[in-house]
Amino acid sequence: MNEAAPRKKPREFTAAEIGALAHLYRGEVYRSTLWRQRLDTTTNWSVVTLGIALSIAFASPDASPLPLILVGILILFFLLLEARRYRYFNVWRARCRWMETHFYAPMLETGDLHTEENWQKTLADDYLVPQYHVGLLTAVGRRIRRNYMWILLIQTVAYIGKLVVHPEPVASFAEFIDRAGIGPLPGALVLGAGLIYILVWGSVGVWSGRRDRAKFKFRQSMSSMG
Repeated sequence: MNEAAPRKKPREFTAAEIGALAHLYRGEVYRSTLWRQRLDTTTNWSVVTLGIALSIAFASPDASPLPLILVGILILFFLLLEARRYRYFNVWRARCRWMETHFYAPMLETGDLHTEENWQKTLADDYLVPQYHVGLLTAVGRRIRRNYMWILLIQTVAYIGKLVVHPEPVASFAEFIDRAGIGPLPGALVLGAGLIYILVWGSVGVWSGRRDRAKFKFRQSMSSMG
């Protein structure tokens, strides 16, 4: 009978390597914090621009509701910009969390870093070949669920409210549709486009949430980051 191959001895980190990992973790925390602040910046831009549009639209009963529609273009631009920033933030956050769960937690609990699980190789590969851990559409959905769902909801309610109360309370549904018209565009077309606008981004948020729940529920392996 052939003798069983000897098991590879788990890798042990030296004191210098542990110190280097500690500095590496501190650097990743700094980068994740920096990019987290950038996420807040784009959200603030969206809130401010929506606030300006609300001020203009409700400045007087005769003011046009058009700013509440045009601001949607800026909000979507900020949403896509924030989703791009989130993909970068997610890289630094995933690396921090990876070191916390595979390096610091085992070291504090038992002192055994379990290098036989090759978590250090996964981290090394992520540094050698950096890549996003989430797709752009997933990032957009996550930002919608976290912040932009409320921004889009306020925009929608404000627009409908403007049509209902200004320049005087609406008397019929036909009048409501007529008020939504913009120049040569009929009100039905404008409201239909608005409905598609809400449904599309709402669906992205719902799809992203279900996908994330399924991903974390059925994940069987801890060998991947993100």
